[in-house]
Amino acid sequence: MAAEKGANYTIMKTKLPCQLLVIFFFRLLLNTGRRFIYPFAPLLGRSLGVPLSAITSVLAFSQFVSLAGVVSGPVTDIIGTRFMMRMGLAMLAVGMLICGLVPHYWFVFFGLVLGSMGKTVFDPAIQSFIGNYVPYERRGRVVGLIETSWAGATLIGIPALGLIIDHGGLPGCFVILGVLGGLSWMAIGALVVSDGEKTGQRLGAGALFTSIIGLFHVRPAAGLLGFGFWISLANDSLFVVYGNWFEQEFMVGVATLGFSTVAIGSAELMGEGVTAFFADRAGLKKMVTIGLTMSIGAYLLLPVIGQNLFFAMVGIFLVFLFFETTMVTSFSLGTELLPGSRATMMAGFYATAGMGRMAGVLLGGVLWQVGGIQAVSWSAALLSAVGLLSLRWGLKGWRPPKSSSSHS
Repeated sequence: MAAEKGANYTIMKTKLPCQLLVIFFFRLLLNTGRRFIYPFAPLLGRSLGVPLSAITSVLAFSQFVSLAGVVSGPVTDIIGTRFMMRMGLAMLAVGMLICGLVPHYWFVFFGLVLGSMGKTVFDPAIQSFIGNYVPYERRGRVVGLIETSWAGATLIGIPALGLIIDHGGLPGCFVILGVLGGLSWMAIGALVVSDGEKTGQRLGAGALFTSIIGLFHVRPAAGLLGFGFWISLANDSLFVVYGNWFEQEFMVGVATLGFSTVAIGSAELMGEGVTAFFADRAGLKKMVTIGLTMSIGAYLLLPVIGQNLFFAMVGIFLVFLFFETTMVTSFSLGTELLPGSRATMMAGFYATAGMGRMAGVLLGGVLWQVGGIQAVSWSAALLSAVGLLSLRWGLKGWRPPKSSSSHS
């Protein structure tokens, strides 16, 4: 068994660049499947004969149900990363095919939720995979490059699907996503080597949720979970109202709002690039602190410089640039806090960040009504500062490994 495991690890390391490349494309597909429905929600509503509120309900429920995917982390630590990656792609394929082949509201509702769950299952598995086989001193670069698939969905995936929808309609778009998901499911078995028998802690089915709660009993893990919640709450409270701000303050149309989405996608891509090329050199812990400090500054600056459309765009760009740098670097950091339970750690992080996003959507609307963009931006700065304090508390006394082969 030990010889088999050692041979398997050697194969992993030899084929790692190729495996990371295909994982990038798989994640680009999953991110596109998660994000593309947002700009096309009105079109989907018209094609199904339902109001826009019915489609936004699907999106909200997808976010809520994705929290249930937190159990995928402990399961990944038991079963292995490749199995869970395949499960995520299978969910995407089945969900999208249901949407395309049975274009009725409740079937589309179920299909979109299932496809969204596929990403929730897939993400902790790839973070665990990277943590297992990429040394800590190079992890920021690899995670940063993989995370460009998030911005890639906005800059490449969604425009490509727009062309498909223009020629073949929404059902054809769903079917193509489903077929690509199915092909990816088949390909991953051949292109990504199984990580074999796990050496981490074995958990019974009844202990899955207990393992997540247990993260709060480990100081570094608890600090990062709190950090993820507070900064996600802050960012989404702004994200949900910035369109209203642009419309009311600068009288912009749909085209300009669309351009602002491209600006945000570009900021995300640049933030992921900053992580990829600078985080390892600066140190992941220091880079997260710097990025979040800059985010706080950008939130504070936004209502001050946002007196015209150009500088408002610049301010939004800076907010998302620094936020994305902070968030992506924190992924790399999180993979080393609990080396024996990496997927559990990252699933917990995604779950608490998701709860922060949901709370941010609610808070942003209230703050907008109370005090406009100033109340939203300055509250986001305060909430981000709470996240920084949580991180500093959690990582007090924690030191990264001097050298890590990262195979646990």
